[in-house]
Amino acid sequence: MPRPASIPATTEIIRTLDEDHDKILALFDEFQRIRQDTDDETLAILIETTCTELIIHAQVEDEFFYPALADALGNVDALEEALVEHGVMRQLVGELESMQPGDHCYSARFHVLGEYVRHHIDEERSRIFPLLLGAEMDAGALAADIRHRRDELRSEFGLPDGAYEEELGRPGLTPSLPH
Repeated sequence: MPRPASIPATTEIIRTLDEDHDKILALFDEFQRIRQDTDDETLAILIETTCTELIIHAQVEDEFFYPALADALGNVDALEEALVEHGVMRQLVGELESMQPGDHCYSARFHVLGEYVRHHIDEERSRIFPLLLGAEMDAGALAADIRHRRDELRSEFGLPDGAYEEELGRPGLTPSLPH
C-alpha cells in the first residue's frame, strides 16, 4: 500500500508544476505587452513557444500527475474537468498551429487561449493541488517522474532549460527558437 504523500515531496510536485504555470503565464503576459507593437515573425515565435510549453505541461500532467491522484483518490470531478480542459486547450493549440499572424482571429484565438489557461491554472491551484495532501502515494517518486518527463520533452522540443528571461534578458521574453 502506498504511504501518505510527504509534505516536502508534495511541495516539490507543486513547485515543479507551478514553475511551468509561471513560465506559461509570463509568455501570455508578454504577448499582451507586445501584440500591437511587434512584427508577425516575433509574434508567431512567441505563440509557437507558448503552445509548445502548454503541450509539454499538459502531457506531463496527463501521463503522471492526474493518474497518480486518480489512483490514490478515485474518481474526482476536478481531475476529470482538468482532463477535459486539456483537451480543449489542445484543440485551440491545433487551430493556432494551422494559422499565421494576420489570419482572421489569430491574435484573438491566442488571447482566448490565455484566458482559458489562466482559469485552468487557478482551478489547479485551488482545487487539485490541495488533493495532494490527502493522497496516499509515493510523492517523491511522482515528483521525480514529473521532472524527468518534463525535461525529456523540453529537450525533444528544443526548449531552454530555464526561464526565458535567463536566455533572453529583459525587457522581453520573446524567444528565438529553431523552427
